[in-house]
Amino acid sequence: MKLAKLYLALIIGVLLLPQVSKAQEKKPNLIVIHTDEHNFRTLGCYRDQLTEDQAFVWGKGVEVKTPHIDRIANEGAICNNYYASSPVCTPSRASLVSGNYPIKTASYRNDIPMKDEVVTFAEVLKQEGYATSYLGKWHLDGKAKPGFAPKRKFGFTDNKYMFNRGHWKGLEDDEHGNPKLAGDYNAKNFKQKINVKNTTAVDFTTDYLATKTIEILERDKNKPFCIMVSIPDPHTPNTVRPPYDTMYSNLHFEKPKTLKTPVSEMPNWAGAQGKNFVNELEQDKMQRYFGMVKCIDDNVGRILDFLDENNLTENTIVVFTSDHGDLMGEHHKHNKGNPYEASAKIPFVLRYPRKVKAGKVIKKAYTTTDFTPTILGLMGAPEIKNVDGVNASSDFTSKKKEIIDDRVTYMTSSHQKWIAAVTNRYKLVLSQEDKPWLIDLEVNPDEDINFYNNAKYKKIASELQAELLKQAKKYNDPVFTKGKNELIYK
Repeated sequence: MKLAKLYLALIIGVLLLPQVSKAQEKKPNLIVIHTDEHNFRTLGCYRDQLTEDQAFVWGKGVEVKTPHIDRIANEGAICNNYYASSPVCTPSRASLVSGNYPIKTASYRNDIPMKDEVVTFAEVLKQEGYATSYLGKWHLDGKAKPGFAPKRKFGFTDNKYMFNRGHWKGLEDDEHGNPKLAGDYNAKNFKQKINVKNTTAVDFTTDYLATKTIEILERDKNKPFCIMVSIPDPHTPNTVRPPYDTMYSNLHFEKPKTLKTPVSEMPNWAGAQGKNFVNELEQDKMQRYFGMVKCIDDNVGRILDFLDENNLTENTIVVFTSDHGDLMGEHHKHNKGNPYEASAKIPFVLRYPRKVKAGKVIKKAYTTTDFTPTILGLMGAPEIKNVDGVNASSDFTSKKKEIIDDRVTYMTSSHQKWIAAVTNRYKLVLSQEDKPWLIDLEVNPDEDINFYNNAKYKKIASELQAELLKQAKKYNDPVFTKGKNELIYK
């Protein structure tokens, strides 16, 4: 009898083996949820990683709760030191989709189109049989605005809901089912005339894009899919539909410590002048920024719910990230463009239940350049040859709960006036207009003290500078040379 049972078990095991093997070989799906100009401190999962004074730079209790984005981090991994390759829209986005530094893609400044020959992660996945889709802001097709469904798709087979440029506050379907701007549009000045207070969960852009993402998920759920949805918020203008527009009107934002620093004591590369100069916080705009973040989080929740309800969670990689940050008054500035944390550091959380340990924290410096090789590696897809970024998939799949590494990575500026090296603790900025500036993020997270000439930091300053110049030269950074390979930093 025992032999008979053993024989039966062996037969069942042999019969099931092909099915198990087939399940193991099932291709993972990918959803990339991408925002624009997103301050990492507005996410609960990032505040949890910070000291209280850094988590609440606008005052204790001044926060927006983001349970759905936090869920991605808690059920997967959070990267504490993830930076824009260049902290403005076009260059950072070009790096993310290609795995290369901006100069290699040609898109080293805003509104410069990406070269035709650039290969994206979507192109690889398309060749691997994935249904590939892109929704929302693209900003890699030059100056077209809005520029719906660009002809050059870069591997995104369905780019019906892609638009090149603009931070539109309302979208709707036309009579043919194609997207169009809600309200009136003046093509001469690229302005959308719309009363945001009259928009709803149907036509407000964040909601609209989330709804269309869910429709595409419904369409493609029975095949391998790759979807990137790029929400144009919380970028300026700081406007959002009801009830989010008044949801945080009870909050009072205090001045961040660095807003009290005399501008005369700041380096030139900080850019604390011009239209984005800040001396006082505009309370209503800060409150609505939080409202935009809350609207985004609620819609992330809708997408995650769809995955749960359709048994797709286990085999779907979900990434939440952005192109760059927003200083939100720190260092006398709004928006981005400099290497300070609030400008250059961006959210990056990733969930992949099949391979990534829940609650993983990665304290290693990466940039958007590393996204494409990493995501392809994580998916078991072919690599793109000769890219600048590194495949960090082993950091995500490692059994270690925490990854700590002092890797040096480099960032560049779109206006070619500074370059920076960054690790999990230090940041060195070299500029054509200033003396070298060394930051110790552990000792001085406000980044307002220059340790470059401090004798205790002589070794680290020397090592970082050598590595920064080495990488800048390796990746042909235009700030490194003046035509004849002359070093411009003395």
